[in-house]
Amino acid sequence: MLKLTLRELEIFVAICQASAVGAAGQKLGLSQSATSGALSELERRLGVQLFDRVGRGVVLNEQGRYLLPKAMDMLQQAQELEANFINGVTGRLRVAASLTIGNYVMPRLLERWLALAPQAQIELEIVNSRTVLRRLLDCRADLGFIEAPYSDPQLVTERWLNDELIVYTRADHPLVGQPTDLTALARSPWILREPGSGVRRMLESMLLPHLGSINVLLELGSGEAIREAVRGGLGIACASRRAIARELASGEFAILPTPGLNLMRQFHLVWHAERRLGGSADQLRSLCHQLLAEEQAGIPTSSNSATEKL
Repeated sequence: MLKLTLRELEIFVAICQASAVGAAGQKLGLSQSATSGALSELERRLGVQLFDRVGRGVVLNEQGRYLLPKAMDMLQQAQELEANFINGVTGRLRVAASLTIGNYVMPRLLERWLALAPQAQIELEIVNSRTVLRRLLDCRADLGFIEAPYSDPQLVTERWLNDELIVYTRADHPLVGQPTDLTALARSPWILREPGSGVRRMLESMLLPHLGSINVLLELGSGEAIREAVRGGLGIACASRRAIARELASGEFAILPTPGLNLMRQFHLVWHAERRLGGSADQLRSLCHQLLAEEQAGIPTSSNSATEKL
């Protein structure tokens, strides 16, 4: 006979997410004593402690980290089963995407997905690649999108769209139109994303070995802030061609050529290795594969063109 209950697992997950017993109880409409009692009963059934008590808070220990993805997977399946019997609506899908993908690919992708599955519920968080991975490892996201390859035995990664990084600056910058000079590029003031971002990691792995060093003037936390700094004439930067397509088309920005350097990269889909992709996540992943096929075939991928069903 099974000893665990879904309610106990639900309380355990809530405590993990709140990092406090009282706050988890409030979220579930339970008193602190009832929440604490349920946790104690779960630990008694399993014969282990799941948290280390630190002051008034709790911190997952090794046993808790082992249980968390499995508990969330079981609850997700139970929620989907219940919803399918009630009205066919699955639970809310939590997605984390790095900034370039979140700002320039996800709106189009989600518009297409919601046109095909209007009942879908989604929560999108746009953060840097390092934070996306942290969300997945902490089971705070179901599916992630990152801009640089990453290897971790706890995560599954899948190659997705191709993307091109370019070095760019304001169109009237002294280096525009001049013969390529990597030494001059290295000496020029650079505006970079913060460490941990996909663009920064790829820049350091692809370009830095050829430049030797970079004269970093500013480190900013978003591509928009970097574009404004470049627009103000503060220096040069590196970004996805997708991110500055409008400025290039208008002639406001210009590309600084880097011949002989391969600045192509691939976006990746990522999820927790111990969690099953639920119905909504699997649907979105299928649509990602469709978008990849269209880009590879050179088919326009405007969101309005999507009418077929997954």
